[in-house]
Amino acid sequence: MRRIENIRQTTKNRFLNMYELEMKSDTGKRSTYFVASRAEKIEDLKISTRKNTADGVIIYSVYKDEDDNQEKLVLIRQYRCPIDTYIYEFPAGLVDDGEDFKTAGKRELKEETGLDFEPINAKDMYTKPYFTTIGMTDESCGTVYGYAKGTPSKAGQEENEEIEIILADRAEVRRILEEENVAIMCAYMLMHFLNTPEGHVFDFLEI
Repeated sequence: MRRIENIRQTTKNRFLNMYELEMKSDTGKRSTYFVASRAEKIEDLKISTRKNTADGVIIYSVYKDEDDNQEKLVLIRQYRCPIDTYIYEFPAGLVDDGEDFKTAGKRELKEETGLDFEPINAKDMYTKPYFTTIGMTDESCGTVYGYAKGTPSKAGQEENEEIEIILADRAEVRRILEEENVAIMCAYMLMHFLNTPEGHVFDFLEI
C-alpha cells in the first residue's frame, strides 16, 4: 500500500487549490501525485481530516408544467472553461461556510434558476456526499431532491456565469443524451428519468 510522506500546497486560491503528494510504496518506490481540492490549506484536505464533508451540492429537481402537466427536469446549460464550450448539468454549487449542503441546495437553485425548491426527504444513502472525480480531486457533493416552483430567472446569477436554464421533458432529455455534452453524474440521472413512468420520478428514493 502506498503511503503519503509529505504534502505541499502549490497554489493559494479561493475556490480550488493544487497539492503535491510525495508517495512511497511498500517496495520503497517513490512517486509524486497531484491532487486538486476545494480545501484552502493542507489541514482541511480530506487526507488530513479523514472526514467526507460535502464541498458542494447537486440539485435534482422536477418542475411540473401547469400548461401541459408534464414532469420536467431542471437543468442548466453552462459554459465550462476546461472544454471551452457548453455542457448540460444539474444546478449545483459550493457549500458556504456555516451552511449544510441541504441549505446550500435551496440557495443555489434560487441563484442559478430563480426557482424555489421544495425538498423531499430521502434516506441518507441517497443524499450523503459522494466523491465526484476521485482520480484527480477529493471533492465530494451531497444531493438534494425535490420539486421546483416559480418562474425561471437569471437575475441571481453571477456576472461571470454563462448559464441557460433548461426545463427538459422526457423527449428533450433523450435529445440531450443523444446530441449534447453532459456531465457524467447528470447523464446517469437523465437515463434514469427517461425510463421512469410519469408520476413515479422519486419512487427510487424509498421515501
